[in-house]
Amino acid sequence: MRARRFLTTMVATSALFPLVAGCGDTGTSGTTGASGTASVTCPGGKVRFGIEPYEDPAKLKPAYEVLAAALQRKLNCPVELKIVEDYSAEVLAMRNGQLEMAQFGPLGFVFASQLADTQAVASFADATGALTTYTGGIWVPTDSPITSIKDLALSSPASTSGDALPRYALKTEGIAESALQIDYAGGHPEALLALVNDKVDAAEINSQQLATSQAAGTFDPSKYRQIWKSEPIPNDPITVYGKLDQKFRDAVAKALLELDTADVTKVGAFLDVNPPGPLVAVTKDTYKPLFDLATALNLTEKDA
Repeated sequence: MRARRFLTTMVATSALFPLVAGCGDTGTSGTTGASGTASVTCPGGKVRFGIEPYEDPAKLKPAYEVLAAALQRKLNCPVELKIVEDYSAEVLAMRNGQLEMAQFGPLGFVFASQLADTQAVASFADATGALTTYTGGIWVPTDSPITSIKDLALSSPASTSGDALPRYALKTEGIAESALQIDYAGGHPEALLALVNDKVDAAEINSQQLATSQAAGTFDPSKYRQIWKSEPIPNDPITVYGKLDQKFRDAVAKALLELDTADVTKVGAFLDVNPPGPLVAVTKDTYKPLFDLATALNLTEKDA
Protein backbone atom coordinates (compact mmCIF):
# COMPACT_ATOMS: atom_id res chain seq x y z
CA MET A 1 0.00 0.00 0.00
CA ARG A 2 1.35 3.43 -0.90
CA ALA A 3 2.23 5.99 1.75
CA ARG A 4 -0.36 8.60 2.51
CA ARG A 5 0.56 11.89 0.90
CA PHE A 6 0.18 14.69 3.42
CA LEU A 7 0.61 18.27 2.25
CA THR A 8 1.80 20.98 4.62
CA THR A 9 2.10 24.68 3.96
CA MET A 10 5.34 26.59 3.61
CA VAL A 11 4.85 30.12 2.30
CA ALA A 12 7.39 31.08 -0.35
CA THR A 13 7.07 33.26 -3.44
CA SER A 14 9.60 34.26 -6.04
CA ALA A 15 9.02 37.99 -6.35
CA LEU A 16 9.53 41.03 -4.15
CA PHE A 17 6.68 43.51 -4.17
CA PRO A 18 7.56 46.96 -2.78
CA LEU A 19 4.33 48.84 -2.23
CA VAL A 20 4.43 52.49 -1.29
CA ALA A 21 1.45 54.21 0.31
CA GLY A 22 0.79 57.86 -0.54
CA CYS A 23 2.34 60.56 1.63
CA GLY A 24 0.37 62.21 4.39
CA ASP A 25 0.44 65.80 5.58
CA THR A 26 3.83 67.09 6.72
CA GLY A 27 5.17 70.06 8.57
CA THR A 28 3.32 69.52 11.86
CA SER A 29 5.31 70.02 15.05
CA GLY A 30 6.93 66.80 16.24
CA THR A 31 6.67 65.11 12.82
CA THR A 32 8.57 65.00 9.54
CA GLY A 33 8.60 68.29 7.71
CA ALA A 34 8.58 68.91 3.98
CA SER A 35 12.36 68.58 3.93
CA GLY A 36 12.07 64.96 5.08
CA THR A 37 13.96 65.62 8.34
CA ALA A 38 13.67 62.65 10.72
CA SER A 39 11.59 62.96 13.88
CA VAL A 40 10.41 60.80 16.76
CA THR A 41 7.56 59.37 14.70
CA CYS A 42 9.41 59.32 11.39
CA PRO A 43 12.97 57.97 11.67
CA GLY A 44 14.85 58.35 8.39
CA GLY A 45 11.92 60.19 6.85
CA LYS A 46 9.70 57.11 6.43
CA VAL A 47 8.46 53.95 8.11
CA ARG A 48 8.97 50.65 6.26
CA PHE A 49 6.35 48.02 7.06
CA GLY A 50 7.03 44.40 6.04
CA ILE A 51 4.37 41.76 5.35
CA GLU A 52 4.83 38.04 4.64
CA PRO A 53 2.98 36.79 1.52
CA TYR A 54 0.62 34.50 3.42
CA GLU A 55 -1.96 35.07 0.67
CA ASP A 56 -1.73 36.13 -2.97
CA PRO A 57 0.17 39.48 -2.82
CA ALA A 58 -2.24 40.98 -5.35
CA LYS A 59 -5.04 40.37 -2.85
CA LEU A 60 -3.06 41.50 0.18
CA LYS A 61 -1.93 44.78 -1.38
CA PRO A 62 -5.22 46.74 -1.32
CA ALA A 63 -6.06 45.54 2.21
CA TYR A 64 -2.73 46.56 3.67
CA GLU A 65 -2.72 49.84 1.77
CA VAL A 66 -5.77 50.85 3.79
CA LEU A 67 -4.02 49.99 7.06
CA ALA A 68 -0.76 51.65 5.97
CA ALA A 69 -2.52 54.85 4.91
CA ALA A 70 -4.29 55.10 8.26
CA LEU A 71 -1.06 54.49 10.14
CA GLN A 72 0.63 57.10 8.00
CA ARG A 73 -1.94 59.68 9.04
CA LYS A 74 -1.45 58.81 12.71
CA LEU A 75 2.34 59.07 12.53
CA ASN A 76 2.33 61.91 9.99
CA CYS A 77 5.06 60.01 8.18
CA PRO A 78 5.18 58.17 4.83
CA VAL A 79 4.60 54.44 5.35
CA GLU A 80 6.28 52.24 2.76
CA LEU A 81 4.53 48.87 2.60
CA LYS A 82 6.70 45.93 1.52
CA ILE A 83 5.31 42.47 0.80
CA VAL A 84 8.57 40.59 1.09
CA GLU A 85 9.68 37.40 -0.61
CA ASP A 86 9.22 35.15 2.41
CA TYR A 87 9.62 34.91 6.18
CA SER A 88 13.42 34.64 6.02
CA ALA A 89 13.69 37.78 3.92
CA GLU A 90 11.47 39.62 6.38
CA VAL A 91 13.61 38.61 9.36
CA LEU A 92 16.82 39.52 7.50
CA ALA A 93 15.44 42.91 6.48
CA MET A 94 14.48 43.76 10.04
CA ARG A 95 17.76 42.51 11.47
CA ASN A 96 19.62 44.68 8.96
CA GLY A 97 17.60 47.76 9.87
CA GLN A 98 15.69 47.79 6.57
CA LEU A 99 12.25 47.53 8.24
CA GLU A 100 10.92 49.51 11.16
CA MET A 101 7.76 47.38 11.43
CA ALA A 102 6.63 43.93 10.32
CA GLN A 103 3.74 41.52 10.67
CA PHE A 104 4.78 37.93 11.35
CA GLY A 105 2.95 34.67 11.72
CA PRO A 106 2.92 33.53 15.37
CA LEU A 107 5.67 30.92 14.97
CA GLY A 108 7.63 33.25 12.72
CA PHE A 109 7.53 35.83 15.49
CA VAL A 110 9.22 33.37 17.85
CA PHE A 111 12.32 33.27 15.69
CA ALA A 112 12.10 36.89 14.57
CA SER A 113 12.22 37.94 18.22
CA GLN A 114 15.33 35.85 18.73
CA LEU A 115 17.13 36.73 15.50
CA ALA A 116 16.01 40.28 14.80
CA ASP A 117 14.89 41.72 18.16
CA THR A 118 11.31 42.16 17.02
CA GLN A 119 8.80 43.27 19.65
CA ALA A 120 5.08 42.43 19.40
CA VAL A 121 2.87 45.46 19.98
CA ALA A 122 -0.56 44.84 18.43
CA SER A 123 -2.76 42.17 16.92
CA PHE A 124 -6.28 41.66 15.63
CA ALA A 125 -9.34 41.67 17.88
CA ASP A 126 -13.02 40.98 17.41
CA ALA A 127 -15.85 43.45 18.00
CA THR A 128 -15.79 42.72 21.75
CA GLY A 129 -12.12 43.69 21.98
CA ALA A 130 -10.91 40.11 22.50
CA LEU A 131 -7.73 38.97 20.77
CA THR A 132 -8.69 36.63 17.92
CA THR A 133 -7.26 33.19 17.34
CA TYR A 134 -7.19 30.59 14.61
CA THR A 135 -6.59 26.85 14.43
CA GLY A 136 -4.51 24.51 12.34
CA GLY A 137 -6.30 21.50 10.90
CA ILE A 138 -5.77 18.38 8.83
CA TRP A 139 -8.50 17.69 6.29
CA VAL A 140 -9.39 14.70 4.12
CA PRO A 141 -12.17 13.99 1.58
CA THR A 142 -15.44 12.81 3.10
CA ASP A 143 -15.11 9.34 1.54
CA SER A 144 -11.49 8.91 2.68
CA PRO A 145 -10.69 5.83 4.79
CA ILE A 146 -8.61 8.10 7.01
CA THR A 147 -10.50 8.78 10.24
CA SER A 148 -7.78 10.15 12.53
CA ILE A 149 -4.26 11.46 12.40
CA LYS A 150 -3.05 7.96 13.32
CA ASP A 151 -4.36 6.65 10.00
CA LEU A 152 -1.91 8.85 8.14
CA ALA A 153 1.03 6.70 9.21
CA LEU A 154 1.91 3.63 7.11
CA SER A 155 5.12 1.68 6.69
CA SER A 156 6.63 3.45 3.69
CA PRO A 157 9.38 5.91 4.62
CA ALA A 158 9.33 9.38 3.10
CA SER A 159 10.13 13.02 3.87
CA THR A 160 10.59 14.18 7.45
CA SER A 161 9.65 17.86 7.37
CA GLY A 162 6.42 19.72 7.87
CA ASP A 163 4.71 22.51 9.74
CA ALA A 164 5.20 22.80 13.47
CA LEU A 165 1.66 22.10 14.65
CA PRO A 166 1.02 19.01 12.53
CA ARG A 167 4.47 17.78 13.48
CA TYR A 168 3.65 18.27 17.13
CA ALA A 169 0.38 16.40 16.65
CA LEU A 170 2.24 13.52 15.04
CA LYS A 171 4.72 13.48 17.89
CA THR A 172 1.91 13.50 20.45
CA GLU A 173 0.34 10.48 18.74
CA GLY A 174 3.69 8.67 18.65
CA ILE A 175 3.91 8.82 14.86
CA ALA A 176 7.34 9.14 13.28
CA GLU A 177 7.51 11.74 10.52
CA SER A 178 9.40 9.21 8.41
CA ALA A 179 6.20 7.14 8.23
CA LEU A 180 4.59 9.75 5.98
CA GLN A 181 5.25 11.17 2.56
CA ILE A 182 5.14 14.85 3.50
CA ASP A 183 5.04 17.29 0.60
CA TYR A 184 5.31 21.07 0.56
CA ALA A 185 2.94 23.57 -0.97
CA GLY A 186 3.73 27.10 -2.02
CA GLY A 187 1.35 28.40 0.64
CA HIS A 188 -2.02 27.87 2.32
CA PRO A 189 -4.07 28.40 -0.89
CA GLU A 190 -1.91 25.86 -2.72
CA ALA A 191 -2.38 23.25 0.00
CA LEU A 192 -6.14 23.64 -0.17
CA LEU A 193 -6.12 23.38 -3.98
CA ALA A 194 -4.04 20.21 -3.81
CA LEU A 195 -6.67 18.62 -1.59
CA VAL A 196 -9.59 19.86 -3.71
CA ASN A 197 -7.88 18.59 -6.88
CA ASP A 198 -7.24 15.14 -5.35
CA LYS A 199 -3.46 15.52 -5.47
CA VAL A 200 -2.99 14.48 -1.83
CA ASP A 201 -4.72 12.24 0.69
CA ALA A 202 -4.71 14.90 3.41
CA ALA A 203 -3.70 18.53 3.76
CA GLU A 204 -2.95 20.94 6.59
CA ILE A 205 -5.29 23.91 6.14
CA ASN A 206 -5.79 26.51 8.83
CA SER A 207 -9.11 28.06 9.77
CA GLN A 208 -8.18 31.40 8.20
CA GLN A 209 -7.66 29.90 4.76
CA LEU A 210 -10.84 27.88 5.12
CA ALA A 211 -12.86 31.00 5.88
CA THR A 212 -11.54 32.99 2.92
CA SER A 213 -11.90 30.01 0.56
CA GLN A 214 -15.48 29.35 1.64
CA ALA A 215 -16.31 33.01 1.14
CA ALA A 216 -14.76 32.85 -2.34
CA GLY A 217 -16.66 29.64 -3.17
CA THR A 218 -13.50 27.60 -3.76
CA PHE A 219 -13.98 25.16 -0.87
CA ASP A 220 -17.09 23.16 0.02
CA PRO A 221 -16.67 21.85 3.59
CA SER A 222 -19.46 19.31 3.10
CA LYS A 223 -17.12 17.32 0.84
CA TYR A 224 -14.32 17.06 3.42
CA ARG A 225 -13.71 16.03 7.01
CA GLN A 226 -11.37 17.51 9.58
CA ILE A 227 -9.47 14.73 11.34
CA TRP A 228 -7.31 16.93 13.54
CA LYS A 229 -7.57 20.43 14.99
CA SER A 230 -4.96 22.35 16.92
CA GLU A 231 -5.43 24.36 20.07
CA PRO A 232 -6.29 28.04 19.39
CA ILE A 233 -3.34 30.11 18.20
CA PRO A 234 -3.21 33.88 18.87
CA ASN A 235 -3.43 35.85 15.67
CA ASP A 236 -0.48 37.44 13.88
CA PRO A 237 1.40 40.13 15.79
CA ILE A 238 2.40 43.44 14.26
CA THR A 239 5.90 44.10 15.52
CA VAL A 240 8.41 46.91 15.74
CA TYR A 241 12.19 46.68 15.54
CA GLY A 242 13.51 46.59 19.10
CA LYS A 243 16.71 48.50 18.41
CA LEU A 244 14.84 51.66 17.44
CA ASP A 245 14.31 54.51 19.87
CA GLN A 246 11.80 53.72 22.62
CA LYS A 247 9.83 56.89 21.85
CA PHE A 248 9.32 55.73 18.28
CA ARG A 249 8.27 52.25 19.38
CA ASP A 250 5.79 53.76 21.81
CA ALA A 251 4.45 56.05 19.09
CA VAL A 252 3.91 53.12 16.70
CA ALA A 253 2.13 51.08 19.37
CA LYS A 254 -0.11 54.05 20.25
CA ALA A 255 -0.89 54.73 16.58
CA LEU A 256 -1.80 51.11 15.88
CA LEU A 257 -4.07 50.87 18.90
CA GLU A 258 -5.84 54.09 17.92
CA LEU A 259 -6.69 52.92 14.38
CA ASP A 260 -10.39 52.67 13.62
CA THR A 261 -11.99 49.30 12.99
CA ALA A 262 -12.52 50.27 9.35
CA ASP A 263 -8.77 50.74 8.96
CA VAL A 264 -8.04 47.09 9.77
CA THR A 265 -11.20 45.31 8.58
CA LYS A 266 -9.85 44.35 5.15
CA VAL A 267 -6.68 42.85 6.60
CA GLY A 268 -8.70 41.15 9.33
CA ALA A 269 -10.81 39.41 6.69
CA PHE A 270 -7.74 37.42 5.60
CA LEU A 271 -7.20 36.40 9.23
CA ASP A 272 -10.79 35.25 9.83
CA VAL A 273 -11.55 38.20 12.15
CA ASN A 274 -15.34 38.36 12.17
CA PRO A 275 -16.87 40.59 13.36
CA PRO A 276 -13.78 42.81 13.46
CA GLY A 277 -12.74 45.33 16.07
CA PRO A 278 -9.75 47.66 16.58
CA LEU A 279 -6.27 46.26 17.16
CA VAL A 280 -5.36 45.29 20.72
CA ALA A 281 -2.06 45.30 22.58
CA VAL A 282 0.03 42.11 22.68
CA THR A 283 3.47 41.25 24.06
CA LYS A 284 5.96 38.43 23.78
CA ASP A 285 4.12 36.67 26.62
CA THR A 286 0.99 36.47 24.44
CA TYR A 287 2.86 34.02 22.21
CA LYS A 288 4.47 31.95 24.97
CA PRO A 289 2.73 28.73 23.80
CA LEU A 290 4.52 29.10 20.46
CA PHE A 291 7.88 29.58 22.20
CA ASP A 292 7.13 26.44 24.22
CA LEU A 293 6.21 24.56 21.05
CA ALA A 294 9.47 25.56 19.37
CA THR A 295 11.40 24.30 22.39
CA ALA A 296 9.45 21.02 22.56
CA LEU A 297 10.16 20.22 18.90
CA ASN A 298 13.70 21.67 18.84
CA LEU A 299 12.60 23.93 16.00
CA THR A 300 14.82 26.48 14.30
CA GLU A 301 14.00 29.42 12.07
CA LYS A 302 13.98 27.03 9.09
CA ASP A 303 10.78 25.50 10.46
CA ALA A 304 8.85 28.77 10.59
